[in-house]
Amino acid sequence: MSDSQTLRPFLRLTAVAALAVFVSACGTVDRLSNVGKEPEQSAIENPALLHGNRPLEQPMPAPRPEPHKRNANSLWSPGSNAFFKDQRAGDVGDILTVIISINDSANLQNQTQRTRTASESAGLGNFLGLEQNLENLLPDGASAADLVNADSQHSHTGQGGVNRNEQINLRVATTVTQVLPNGNLVIAGRQEVRVNFENRILQVAGIIRPEDITSTNEIQHQDIAEARIAYGGQGQLSDLQQPRYGQQIYDILFPF
Repeated sequence: MSDSQTLRPFLRLTAVAALAVFVSACGTVDRLSNVGKEPEQSAIENPALLHGNRPLEQPMPAPRPEPHKRNANSLWSPGSNAFFKDQRAGDVGDILTVIISINDSANLQNQTQRTRTASESAGLGNFLGLEQNLENLLPDGASAADLVNADSQHSHTGQGGVNRNEQINLRVATTVTQVLPNGNLVIAGRQEVRVNFENRILQVAGIIRPEDITSTNEIQHQDIAEARIAYGGQGQLSDLQQPRYGQQIYDILFPF
């Protein structure tokens, strides 16, 4: 093998590592520029951007007929849910509160063990008298009666476990961003709270039924379809919980 062929894998690996370092360096420059500063909070934007600002498309029933107009000399509107005006969210731009109460735990144990042993042996003791000619073709000391003798052994043991306990109790106000043809509402909301040098971010998006909204204009998180709930942070504490970018690159590139 020539020297150029030997160097090709090394050069490719070096190029990939250099590219990864360059990409990480771009984020490093931004982080260095914010040393000693509080993490910046994002500007208030259209909540519809939280789900890509794209109208949702789902299987829908036939459009419902519009409610009849209010009858003359009557305070009651056919199709109304209450005698007085319903104060619950029901139109684009309305605000309702999402109550997030998660108390989840899981304990899983998994163990796998495999063992395999194989032995193969092959020979040609007699073959129409041609076995003598075959021995002349074999290396010195080889015998046609003992051509192949191979052994293999494999053993694998794996063990894993999950012990998770999560408890989150939060309230966040969301905005109705879309009313679907069947009357369901698309909601989205984002909340940021900065304490010292740590910015805590809570983001909620999903689809709800107007019937699940309580009289206090609140809804439980388990009543949200296609729920997307994200709770995390940005700042000094979050940085300490992440390995350094050099270690992350090493873990991606190192094959062993």
